[in-house]
Amino acid sequence: MKSDIQIARETPLRRIKDVAENIGIPRDEVISFGRHMAKVPVHLISPEKVDRSNLILVTAITPTKAGIGKTTVSIGLTLGLNKMGKNAIVALREPSLGPVFGMKGGAAGGGYAQVLPMENINLHFTGDFHAVTTAHNTISALLDNYIFRVQGTGDEIKEVLWKRVLDVNDRSLRYIVTGLGPGNGVPQEAGFDITAASELMAILCLAENEDDLRRRIENILLGIKRNGKPFTVKDLGVAGAITVLMKDAINPNLVQTTENTPAFVHGGPFANIAHGCNSVLATKMAMSYGDYVVTEAGFGADLGAEKFFNIKCRKSGLRPKLTVIVVTAQGLKMHGGTPEKDIKAPDIDGLRKGLGNLEKHLANLADFGQSVVVAFNKYAFDTPLEIETVQKFCEMRGVSFAVNEAFTDGGAGALELANAVVEAIENKPSGELKFTYDEEDDIETKLTKIATKIYGARDVVLSEIALKKLKTITGTPLEKMPVCVAKTQYSFSADPKWYGVAKDFRFKINDLVINQGSEFIVAIAGEMMRMPGLPADPQAKRIDIVDGEIEGLS
Repeated sequence: MKSDIQIARETPLRRIKDVAENIGIPRDEVISFGRHMAKVPVHLISPEKVDRSNLILVTAITPTKAGIGKTTVSIGLTLGLNKMGKNAIVALREPSLGPVFGMKGGAAGGGYAQVLPMENINLHFTGDFHAVTTAHNTISALLDNYIFRVQGTGDEIKEVLWKRVLDVNDRSLRYIVTGLGPGNGVPQEAGFDITAASELMAILCLAENEDDLRRRIENILLGIKRNGKPFTVKDLGVAGAITVLMKDAINPNLVQTTENTPAFVHGGPFANIAHGCNSVLATKMAMSYGDYVVTEAGFGADLGAEKFFNIKCRKSGLRPKLTVIVVTAQGLKMHGGTPEKDIKAPDIDGLRKGLGNLEKHLANLADFGQSVVVAFNKYAFDTPLEIETVQKFCEMRGVSFAVNEAFTDGGAGALELANAVVEAIENKPSGELKFTYDEEDDIETKLTKIATKIYGARDVVLSEIALKKLKTITGTPLEKMPVCVAKTQYSFSADPKWYGVAKDFRFKINDLVINQGSEFIVAIAGEMMRMPGLPADPQAKRIDIVDGEIEGLS
């Protein structure tokens, strides 16, 4: 089979204004970025049409290093729905350059289920990540300038809570010292997170409009002053300037698939260190023009789906009609104890044992009130017996099952899945969305409910640092905010090597990060880092320009 990049280059692309016009977006409203990418202004969102659209969430079992293919399935399902004659649009997150040049490579789907132009989307795209990075670090520079100027006035900040960000995997920048040398500011401990973990990225993805964007930026907590009072961007007096840097980034990006159907790709928070969903505005824009909208949440259902429901849906009012959970035989076998080097070979015993991971995710989704379709993402080496085993497992539990072959066959390969999705929405759509915790619960109760109900933990243990932050939060409006757990994507627990189903463990929270602007509290579990490092063999070694063409992004 041809490589992703070959398929992408051989796909004739339509001009983006034609793609937009085909779904009813006026040509003169399209803000073009070349021939094949555009931004669509947020005022085109129609609340009435959003209410009538069918939103479908795509999530997955706990991922392994073998991959699951959730983005490919999301795009493929959209292609299959369109192949059925439905008006379907996919809404996805933007790739981060850190993973693109680090562990993962490109993140625009694969095979005959991609969003295009793939090279642009995987690289600088329309500049949204750069806007977030620049705006975030402008706050850092202005904050450091303030700290420098107020020395000796009694108006100093005793605790700085704001780091810098960079869209590069760089472990050396996690903890640094700034301001060294005469006249270079005030020496202080500092550090970098990756841009996907920036509070501004979360704000971009949760803001309802430009006014809400500014309000949230004003509320960003930067530090605590010597008198114990919080110090925010509003106190710094620069919310207007930061909003200016973000004013174009807030508009959703429109591109197309390998079958020229529309796709909105906007925002890029990771689900293991942030809330893992594309922007509310892009989702609602897609729902304004599509009868069916497919969106995904990052990593497994314990991360992305949990945050999609408890944070994104709670705050936006969005309610999915259905959840698709993606499985692969390789992933199930790894969760069943099959060695990684053997997961492409048949191992029914390992696969059956790994089905416990799927069963836990299905139980969690049922607790959210979700109707579910299991999508078996088929690889060439998967056997009929493996597929049949998973299908029977689902049938015994009354869960819909379908095989997805969009990677090799595009929309035609996703027709079985598309039909299963439409049938489920028409005959047994999701009921009322049930949240894991109540807004009125305190932070420790929210954490305990997530850890015990979603992960299977015995209890939650807070470190001394986390307990200190909890005292700052307790008794303030911060206590009513949702919780965003930052933890490994490879396990229900905080131990990345605990495959399958983790049970009866203590879930340790090492720190709490107050994201007052994005309006959630980040709970950092285990050894989770908000700035990833590079692997021993980074993908950057394979990225190059050969005869004028970019290689290594697939």
